[in-house]
Amino acid sequence: MQASNLGRQAPRDLPRAARPLHVTVLGAGKIGRTIAAMLHDSGDYRVSVVDHDARRLDGLPRGVLARAGDPTEPGTCAALLAGADAVLNALPFHAATSVASVAARLGVHYFDLTEDVAATQAIRQLAQGARSVLMPQCGLAPGFIGVVGHDLAQRFLRGGGELLDLQMRVGALPRYPSNALKYNLTWSTEGLINEYCNPCEAIVDGRRVELTALEGLESFALDGIEYEAFNTSGGLGTLPETLAGRARHVDYKSIRYPGHCALMKLLLNDLRLRERRDWLRDIFDRAIPLTEQDVVIVFATATGYPAGGERGRGPLTQASFSARIGGVDGAGGHVNAIQLTTAAGICTALDLVATGALPQAGFVRQESMPLQAFLSNRFGRHYTQHPLQESLV
Repeated sequence: MQASNLGRQAPRDLPRAARPLHVTVLGAGKIGRTIAAMLHDSGDYRVSVVDHDARRLDGLPRGVLARAGDPTEPGTCAALLAGADAVLNALPFHAATSVASVAARLGVHYFDLTEDVAATQAIRQLAQGARSVLMPQCGLAPGFIGVVGHDLAQRFLRGGGELLDLQMRVGALPRYPSNALKYNLTWSTEGLINEYCNPCEAIVDGRRVELTALEGLESFALDGIEYEAFNTSGGLGTLPETLAGRARHVDYKSIRYPGHCALMKLLLNDLRLRERRDWLRDIFDRAIPLTEQDVVIVFATATGYPAGGERGRGPLTQASFSARIGGVDGAGGHVNAIQLTTAAGICTALDLVATGALPQAGFVRQESMPLQAFLSNRFGRHYTQHPLQESLV
């Protein structure tokens, strides 16, 4: 693909801040670096990147400040965040609560990518009375899929219609699978295992429930390619709470190639590796190759009765959103699809807070972002401007 400046396009409708905002990015992994590059390329943010390993800070874009330190230690974290307007946390999920606590105390806007339900609940408590925004779950899933799901739901709920079912499916997959799992590592191994082991929130028959991960297996085809999907934890974000009492069925499943779920059940259940997640992480990191050739698939469908018609509601109707998103070659090299979409999600959230389009303090949910505002944002545009992408709305 052609080279791209990751953040060079300005939003069409939103005023810019009077001065460049100072943003600290925690974590110099691939996603953290992509976040830093997007924000730096925009010209509207002064970016610092922090990592506990100074060697990981080599090769950052010129103009991005590199700072070595352990942000999981509260005192060090406070020193690293001094003078920052916002912190974007790209560390593993278990660091979310401690960093959010420091940010709330200092009045620094906080954004993260966590899929961990317990961490999000803790951050919600920290946000009570906070002077700054605390906005977790800003990536792909949770994150963008919640924005899509809420938009589809509102098509039925707006004006007094009825939402029956909302199904959300997301997968970050290798374009050329070659192993038995038909999977390659493209993001956090710890986060992946967390999704496969923890309970999964859903709405079933109008009630909020917890489902078992790796259950609910289904098969479907999209653009002529066969996939499977199954329950995984955390992808819904705060949607079960937002839609409680307003929908009959809401669920989230991860998309994989056929056969993946059965092998994961063998590893986690039959071989009992869910009891030794550290072992499983080591096995995955040693045996499953990384890939830069990936694709992100987003597929969501809502069914219900829109408002209107002679009886106060229209006919039974379905509305869907579908996207296949590839990577891009940027000025700093290739950015794969999961890095691009994850970074675009958290940068869009920051941009909408910075320009006053979202609340300026307290806990902010992903679904607070209107889908159109997200997709028209200079960072959110990455979900609609790549050759593998198709959007059917």
